[in-house]
Amino acid sequence: VATSLDFFCTINLDQEEVFRTQVVEKSLSPYFGEEFYFEIPRTFQSLSFYIYDKSVLQKDLRIGKVSIKKEDLCNYTGKENWFMLQPVDSNSEVQGKVHLELKLNELITDNGSVCQQLVVHIKECHGLPLINGQNCDPYATVSLVGPSRNDQKKTKVKKKTSNPQFNETFYFEVTRSSIMWIRKYLISYNCIVTCRYLLQPRENGNKSSKTDDLGSLRLNICYTEDCVLPSEYYTPLRNLLLKSSDVQPISASAAYILSEVCRDKYDAVLPLVRLLLHHHKLVPFVAAVAELDLKDTQEANTIFRGNSLATRCVDEMMKIVGKHYLKVTLKPVIDEICESPKPCEIDPIKLKEGDNVEINMENLRYYVDKVFREIVRSSISCPTLMCDVFYSLRHLAAKRFPNDPHVQYSAVSSFVFLRFFAVAVVSPHTFHLRPHHPDAQTSRTLTLISKAIQTLGSWGSLSKSKLSSFKETFMCEFFKTFQEEKFTESVKKVPFKEMYKRAQGRTRIGKKNFKKRWFCLTSREFTYHKQQEPIFTIPIKNILAVEKLDESSFNKKNMFQVLHGEKPLYIQANNCVEASEWIEALCRVTRCNQKRLSFYHPSAFLNGSWLCCKATAESTEGCARCTADVLADTQIEIDGDRETERIYSLFTINRSKLQKLEEACGSIAVYQGPRKEPDDYSNFTIEDSVATFHTLQQIIDILEKLSESHEKYQKKRSSSAKYGSE
Repeated sequence: VATSLDFFCTINLDQEEVFRTQVVEKSLSPYFGEEFYFEIPRTFQSLSFYIYDKSVLQKDLRIGKVSIKKEDLCNYTGKENWFMLQPVDSNSEVQGKVHLELKLNELITDNGSVCQQLVVHIKECHGLPLINGQNCDPYATVSLVGPSRNDQKKTKVKKKTSNPQFNETFYFEVTRSSIMWIRKYLISYNCIVTCRYLLQPRENGNKSSKTDDLGSLRLNICYTEDCVLPSEYYTPLRNLLLKSSDVQPISASAAYILSEVCRDKYDAVLPLVRLLLHHHKLVPFVAAVAELDLKDTQEANTIFRGNSLATRCVDEMMKIVGKHYLKVTLKPVIDEICESPKPCEIDPIKLKEGDNVEINMENLRYYVDKVFREIVRSSISCPTLMCDVFYSLRHLAAKRFPNDPHVQYSAVSSFVFLRFFAVAVVSPHTFHLRPHHPDAQTSRTLTLISKAIQTLGSWGSLSKSKLSSFKETFMCEFFKTFQEEKFTESVKKVPFKEMYKRAQGRTRIGKKNFKKRWFCLTSREFTYHKQQEPIFTIPIKNILAVEKLDESSFNKKNMFQVLHGEKPLYIQANNCVEASEWIEALCRVTRCNQKRLSFYHPSAFLNGSWLCCKATAESTEGCARCTADVLADTQIEIDGDRETERIYSLFTINRSKLQKLEEACGSIAVYQGPRKEPDDYSNFTIEDSVATFHTLQQIIDILEKLSESHEKYQKKRSSSAKYGSE
């Protein structure tokens, strides 16, 4: 390579691309510096990395690749290695398996002589490569090659599949010179061969290219395989983890101890959050660790800004349950920014010749306003679980800082704006909002938008004096164009929503019947607010039905009614979409209520009668059948046993740290003196040494029993293993 190029790297399972790095421009030694974590849901043969030269007008050129066989991954795990790039040609891309059956028959001809016949039954192929991401149109040829003949037969073509089912049989007359070899081969396999073979490159394929001029790639690979036992083996460990939120103090729980002994908290957070989520135990655990986190928070404006166990659990929860929410909220505007980009650079140092900073600032302001508006108006679509977590965080924050009226909002906005939406804006490919990294200019625009969203989400707890201390003076100038009060009030609405409610018990006529209120929905209650505290609360369990209300009732559009134990609550949404979203959300959280109504009145009870059916008794059963229940939240596919096995592996890897923590607890409990060897123990959180010691003993005992079960399983597996053609 003679000149600098624009490089990117793809990560492939066999030949299927699963991730792609950003493009590093104009470099012969590109540094990507990106991490990718993914679970492999299927069998595979190799993990491959392709280096591409990015081309604007033509097809991207593959420079070379690194391919590591599955069985060799364990040799490289956990450490950095340099790999020489190999050439990419048709031979190097062969993959898949073929299922064959071979048989040798003896036939008697019409003249009484004996001839030999080879029967080849080609059954199927599996795992053939994708061509440009699409299934191929495969067929198979079967050749019998000899010194004086070359017989070849061909199967039918199978359209658009990587796993073709051929199920065709071919017959070959075998020459005398071939009989000895074929018989020897078949006898060793009991006369009939039925095997699956890995496909290999053709022997007369392309000559390999030189590899010393393609460069090398540095990788740090961590590959683990989990052997998941039957569910009953994990019951003790699973139960110990699930009761973590009930342990006092929370730092003495098994879940918290897991995060303490893991070198990287993220290793612990991923399986822990998924397990607790699967068993509906995540909200109380997050509340417990958040309360512990708040004890060390001295200033309200730094609330939930660090990378503690609490914040990482919420981050991971939002990634798991907020995927669809993020997509419906941000994808349209992100697509607009990426597909029809406007120049938005406002840094004088980075401006290009001919750029107009005033126009760029207007473009950036347009994008920021649009993204912020979509976030604020999306609160009704926020998943119930996220609302439940935010509800807990709000109350914990208000309790910790009772004299700060803004803290209950900043506690939520620190996650919604800073750790969820702003992160997704700057890295849309990571959250599947875009297929790949955006180009450099668009990436810069998204970075500026993300910075703005973070700052706007912080207003209320972020003073103007702190704005002036920002490193980028051009960003300070940009924020002067925003009205702080307007955006502060908007932040307070998340996850609230402004609508109008009708005062209960009033007459039909009069504007005072409808008043502006802020509504909030959690899995426990539906509330409306005039200011901070709720002025009316309906427990979710008391809601009997949620239905539309006829416009004729109050001559108003976009109305719906919440039927509960008292008079119906009549609400007017801002538009028909919001009304439908509220009805759907309320139906979703109440669909399991035992006392749900089958019939309702589609109009209001006014002036002594129901407007719909003219019945004069307010207690009269409804005249219209309630609409069908809305489907509950889509269940997240989580294998609880798989996550528990991962946690077992983490505990096992960090067994020495468990023992050191146990020693520290024993020392404190017995002597109540200074800890010995502070370098080993000083980073551990030990609030109650006796309770922590008790949990550690349970963990270690469970690990020993699970280790025995794994050893027995591995021995059984080894003794029953059969080696085949693969």
